[in-house]
Amino acid sequence: MTQAIAAARDADLPVIYVNDAQDDWRGDAPSFVRQAIAVGKGSDVVEALAPRVDERFVFKPRYSAFDHTPLELILATDQVERVLLAGAATEGCVVQSAIDARELDLKATILRPACATADEDLERIALAYAAEVGGVRIATSLNEAIAQTTEDGATQPPRPRQ
Repeated sequence: MTQAIAAARDADLPVIYVNDAQDDWRGDAPSFVRQAIAVGKGSDVVEALAPRVDERFVFKPRYSAFDHTPLELILATDQVERVLLAGAATEGCVVQSAIDARELDLKATILRPACATADEDLERIALAYAAEVGGVRIATSLNEAIAQTTEDGATQPPRPRQ
């Protein structure tokens, strides 16, 4: 995941963090990250992946990064056509966000090596569903994901906006 974030930063692509609010709706992302590093399990991972001051951080109430968040507006403002998703848990938040991205006429790629799961069987099923039904691309490497951003279309073409 650190490689994917570094590559996006090097290419001057927007890096947007989305995290469960955990019932803390103050919107204070820096404090949220500091707290996760100070007392959270896996603080070394959080510290390595922490957003920079100039990167956006969106709190979400549910599985999808798009559900009841401003993410769609942020991506439209940045004229983003494809999202590259990484995170945890693959079979929940990541896949749901990818499917919602497709519903919003965005192209979506899940970077499989930059995802984490608690259940490999559920992850395999969820990724197959996302690809075969949702039209989400599943990349097995960062190079593959980057190549997909330059290709025309996704597994299923986006529907025209109504």
